[in-house]
Amino acid sequence: MKPARLVVMGAGLIGSRHAEHVAAEPCAVLSAIVDPSPVGRALAERLGTRWHPSFADALAEEKPDGVIVATPNQLHVAHGLDAVAAGIPALIEKPIADDVAAATALVEAAEAARVVLLVGHHRRHNPMIAKAKEIVESGRLGQMLTISGQFWLMKPDDYFEASWRRQPGAGPVFLNLIHDIDLFRHLCGEVVEVHALDSNAVRGHAVEETAVILLRFESGVLATVSVSDSVVAPWSWEMTTGENPAYPRQDQSCYQIGGTHGALTIPQLELWSHPGKRSWWEPLRRERVTFAPDDPLAVQIRHFCDVIRTGASPLVSGREGLRTLRVVEAVKRSARDHTAVMLGPEKRVAA
Repeated sequence: MKPARLVVMGAGLIGSRHAEHVAAEPCAVLSAIVDPSPVGRALAERLGTRWHPSFADALAEEKPDGVIVATPNQLHVAHGLDAVAAGIPALIEKPIADDVAAATALVEAAEAARVVLLVGHHRRHNPMIAKAKEIVESGRLGQMLTISGQFWLMKPDDYFEASWRRQPGAGPVFLNLIHDIDLFRHLCGEVVEVHALDSNAVRGHAVEETAVILLRFESGVLATVSVSDSVVAPWSWEMTTGENPAYPRQDQSCYQIGGTHGALTIPQLELWSHPGKRSWWEPLRRERVTFAPDDPLAVQIRHFCDVIRTGASPLVSGREGLRTLRVVEAVKRSARDHTAVMLGPEKRVAA
């Protein structure tokens, strides 16, 4: 089977990582980098592929089998619609859009054109998360009651030199917490109620730097999750999983999942239970569950190639990305309006 020819749009932090993985995977060929900046040209030269300042220029030379959209959040919908118009399957970085209405329009345009959309919630592709979901669904935790998560770390001042990171559409809720919300949905099901508070007390940007959220799931599970990019701390996915070697790994957990018969930590996959009677006076047993690690970004690229070449079903479809975005938008709305937000059925954009 021929490798899938993939174009990467965007040569920033995540775009460059996608391009490197595409270049390294036998199932894919890095057809081109699309980015108007000198950084994009330099990335293309380093990886030995073509460079184009626009997607239209890339299409004029060769129609790829797939496109990875890793441009700034505010451009995801426009670039996604470009891919749909060209009839090319697209993997769009999270969030799929800045708002639910735009995301819905993109997803429905793709569905109408029968163009496959995937969303880059790559953590679902982590074998550790696959094992955690297996444990949850096996019933070893009993009835799931609660899940707790943290994203606490310090982003340096130079991170915000790119102006879009200080503007609406950025902020740690959209850029970071959205990953955690997506994994909570993956593990616990659909969210039906959201309460949130946020703050920008340190930097004073147009977006939050800290937020605290309560979630109620359709299953009855209750969750707490907090996010801050202004706290010096080891408790975040980035700092605990070792997924990205750019972050110094800490031997801490970022999520805890609790049920009537046990609890599970992530990323360690430590399963806590009572060997006998379930009681706070009885000793607890700690078991480390093993799994075969792999880079989820690489796994995601292989999956994208499978979707293109064999018609495999997306693990994170455009509509799945939309559902996660609905929760994140509810978080923003709850914090803004100081009220609970109830999530009902999805609304469709009128034709």
